[in-house]
Amino acid sequence: MTQPRGALLTGSVNYDDAETTFRTVAEVLGAHVGRIPDGEVGRRFHWIMFQPDVLGAAEGIERVGEEPIPFGAGIDARPLRLADGVDPAGIDLPPLGYAEAAVESYALFTRLREEGAIPAGIRFQVSLPTPVAVISSFFRGEDRVAIEPIYADALLGELEQILEGIPAADLAIQWDVASEMGILEGASGYGSVMDHWWSGDVLGGIVARLAALVDAVPTDVEVGMHLCYGDAGEKHFVEPTDTANLVRVANAVVDSVGRELSWLHLPVPITRDDEAYFAPLAQLAEVPELYLGLVHREDGADGARRRIAAASSAVAGSFGVATECGIGRAPEGTTEGILRTHAEVAAPR
Repeated sequence: MTQPRGALLTGSVNYDDAETTFRTVAEVLGAHVGRIPDGEVGRRFHWIMFQPDVLGAAEGIERVGEEPIPFGAGIDARPLRLADGVDPAGIDLPPLGYAEAAVESYALFTRLREEGAIPAGIRFQVSLPTPVAVISSFFRGEDRVAIEPIYADALLGELEQILEGIPAADLAIQWDVASEMGILEGASGYGSVMDHWWSGDVLGGIVARLAALVDAVPTDVEVGMHLCYGDAGEKHFVEPTDTANLVRVANAVVDSVGRELSWLHLPVPITRDDEAYFAPLAQLAEVPELYLGLVHREDGADGARRRIAAASSAVAGSFGVATECGIGRAPEGTTEGILRTHAEVAAPR
């Protein structure tokens, strides 16, 4: 059985503030991680669910429905539409919130590093959604075609602000790729996403968009890709049959980008400790760091070791460990135990 080396946190961590996240992760996993996120605290707790509140404030974009749809933390999850007769090119989106949060958390990150709470050499990780995630979740039909380039430009503008506010040597950007896997798998709720959107090869459309996002990150900044099947209620939107589609997407992106992908994260369902699930990984393109999301709070180190043994049958090189998605929505009081499981089953980096 391969001994995994290193650990990755995909983004959200179930603490109330970034300082607790930074301190706890550094204490428990400081020798295992090369990057630490701020835990996606505050309104980012529910991933992209705060974006309708942001976009709905733009002139030319309307909320669908008269009554708010509460989603916790004061979030109104009503979907969005373009107002009648509006030219999308004239829509001026407000700040999306990602750059502001990143710069604020980085200031805390550097202070804690100066105090010695965060070891030198660890980067600050910023996880960002793809435009497809936001557009497919909150717009419908032909509105998706019209608003996608507007939102993509705004998100890349947020990236530029992050690059300006955080030194390259301290920064790692992760693109969260969840909705794309739902589209590719034809998962429930994603069946009509392609209507009126991009035509032709579904995989090709996904890969072209992902490659452009990876290439938007300068080569002196690390960039990773987190492929995901969701975690609403700690459940996937569809259970993957095996890793074949994950490998298809990853390989196509690696072949299409103009820069090296720094790391790749792939999810592993809790029920899959069989070699068949991992078999397609034998065809995975080489990446500097591969992380398998095989740590689950329900069965801890024992379950992780079963999945590590199965993965070792297909992965020729080394790999690190992770959870299958963020742990921000894990039950209260379980977070430190989940972090410690990473250290139990993997060697330091």
